[in-house]
Amino acid sequence: MQEFLLNIFVPIITGIVYFIMAIEVIRVSKIRKFMFGEIGYNKLFIAFILFAIYFITRPLQNIIGPYPWPMIINSARQFFIMGIIAPSIFVGILHWVPGEGGAPKSSVVASYAIGILMGIIFALTNSMAVDGSKIIATIGNLNLYDATWFSNNAQIQLILIHLICQLVSPCGIILLAAAFVRHRRHTYMLGHIYTKMKTKWKYLETGLIILPGSFILSGILAMFGKYYTYLWVIYFVGAIIAGLFVLYSIKLAPREKPADLN
Repeated sequence: MQEFLLNIFVPIITGIVYFIMAIEVIRVSKIRKFMFGEIGYNKLFIAFILFAIYFITRPLQNIIGPYPWPMIINSARQFFIMGIIAPSIFVGILHWVPGEGGAPKSSVVASYAIGILMGIIFALTNSMAVDGSKIIATIGNLNLYDATWFSNNAQIQLILIHLICQLVSPCGIILLAAAFVRHRRHTYMLGHIYTKMKTKWKYLETGLIILPGSFILSGILAMFGKYYTYLWVIYFVGAIIAGLFVLYSIKLAPREKPADLN
């Protein structure tokens, strides 16, 4: 039952939470987009939807069948977050917290290029490092499978490539987005008019730090301690907390006593 809760129930709940938050972004943007632009809100909505898909498809890694399916699903999902979701978040932030001249096209292209490259390297490394699967639980007639990583005595260099790719994307790209928000928060010139903008960006920055932070923490605990499936609950919980911070940032009025949505 524990394996069912950790591998099936928790990811589905996380995905549903992100779908709900995406709907809330649309509700808020109907009014706020006239002030801050439609593109940024649309991209943040898409980012929430993409994350919802990423989380809610996690159970496929366990229920679709034995090797090579756990490896294929894991590689596809990780490519999705590394090559599409993380760059989409960065591009969305560039539009929602714009600098002078708008979002640089070079930054957009570079973020997707780096994310896709890291995703390809991860998938190739995964194909070399995973050589089988194991049954982690049986519920009725349903077996839950998980891939077996590095049981073929993979070299430490291969393991490090596997981890560094994930550190670059999604973690690095999302942390870069957080750094951009922080920079704009400290250089914002209209704080006397939009009195809560810096507060909005503070919550946004916090969410963007918590998300990759939870990924990194769970990875470190798994790498230096013994691997346990429950460690990955850390990034599911971290993702929900991070999403709520970002959602609150979006909903928070940009100034005192706003005439629009509270």
